[in-house]
Amino acid sequence: MTEIEFVGYSAVHPSDFIYDVPNGFTGYLLLLFDSPSELLIDGRLMRTAANSAILYTPGSRIYYRAAGEEYRNDWIRFRSDHSFVKLFPLTNTPFPVTDPEYCHQLFKLLTWESAFFSSESESNITHLLRVLFSKLREGIQNESPGIHEHELVALHKMIYNNPQLPWNINMMAAKLHLSPSHLQTLYHRKFGSSCMDNVIEGRLRRAKDLLEYSEYSIRDISEQCGYNNVEHFCRQFRQHNGCTPGQYRKNASAGSNKRLLTHNTLGGREFEKINRNHPVAESFPVL
Repeated sequence: MTEIEFVGYSAVHPSDFIYDVPNGFTGYLLLLFDSPSELLIDGRLMRTAANSAILYTPGSRIYYRAAGEEYRNDWIRFRSDHSFVKLFPLTNTPFPVTDPEYCHQLFKLLTWESAFFSSESESNITHLLRVLFSKLREGIQNESPGIHEHELVALHKMIYNNPQLPWNINMMAAKLHLSPSHLQTLYHRKFGSSCMDNVIEGRLRRAKDLLEYSEYSIRDISEQCGYNNVEHFCRQFRQHNGCTPGQYRKNASAGSNKRLLTHNTLGGREFEKINRNHPVAESFPVL
């Protein structure tokens, strides 16, 4: 059983904001902090950084406040008898969140599902909460995230969603305010592969999809996947897939199900917005 009492996201409060419930609630309270805050833990005030969370158990003292600046958070008060909540490994103590944007989107979905309740809502809410708690566990297991943890995750997601953009190591490093060598070390440590390997993997994955399900020419596909040179695209495609793009298309079994595909992703616009202080150079070396 899962029952949401109140839920909200992107709440904003002034710098003197204080929330104090001495006897707690009859259900759980989960907070995702989008700004630094101060919490009363075991009778002592402690400061927690942005991109942290806390799960208050029923009946626990609740006290948190702004830490000298505008306070922002996502929050949910709920009841649940599911084991993923009752057996959550850390309660009444703040912990880091590995992917705060992912969790923020789940808070949005929980808010919307709660607002437009239907016969399927309880099941949907339980599934969303299960995913949220699974994601939050990552922050507990990764007890000492690096100072660039969130930026690395965001970069990885942008590469995955937009491999066709003119990526290069210098531009990525400038975005994270790191040296190219330091970025490559941190990225490989986090994801087990290099930045540019992920770019190439994403470009070739998209190229195979377009070869199989579109009528675009190989040259057009090359350009749509971020290659400046069709010969280089064909050479790299064969190196990774064991055949040329033309052979791959010939062998594909799409048949009469072929359809014209276009990709206009939100991620591209987000990339341009995020990089407004680090404009992408007009020309890039061939990857």
